[in-house]
Amino acid sequence: MSDLGSVAWPPEPIRSERLVLRAPEARDRAVFVELLASAEVHTYLGGPRPRAELEREMPGVPERWPGSFVVELDGSMIGQILLRRATEHRRPAAAGKADLGYLFLPRAWGSGYAAEACAAALGWFDGVFPGEPVVLTTQTANTGSMRLAAKLGFTEVERFRAWDAEQWLGLRPPVTPSA
Repeated sequence: MSDLGSVAWPPEPIRSERLVLRAPEARDRAVFVELLASAEVHTYLGGPRPRAELEREMPGVPERWPGSFVVELDGSMIGQILLRRATEHRRPAAAGKADLGYLFLPRAWGSGYAAEACAAALGWFDGVFPGEPVVLTTQTANTGSMRLAAKLGFTEVERFRAWDAEQWLGLRPPVTPSA
């Protein structure tokens, strides 16, 4: 995976009804450690990383690259949205396309924040990269992620096995720019 390439970064913060999407800042470091060390968050992502390792290796301003958004609720980080180029994706249908990913703290689950934040990030993406499709991969066992993908307009391209589990690859067709 790689960043989105030549795009003005960071953009102005993106505001939705309840959330702000913005570039990562130094104040977000502890929440990034929490996200990446959480066994709950990484149930379908290969497991958490050791907290001590994260504390040692994480830079002062984590994940600061085009396509990495902090999701903020009432002034505090609750998650991250990632939009990256799937340059080396193992599935040909995804190669070279933008890939959507997301991580949210368990305390933020079940309130519609992921759907709201992903929709806002996809809206930004459509404005910056009009006419480009987006892919999303998740384990079929991750029913919450499967529901979110459908809500966001992703449809199944294929299922495949990787990391000892069935994976689902969905595609969100390009949004046609208005004339």
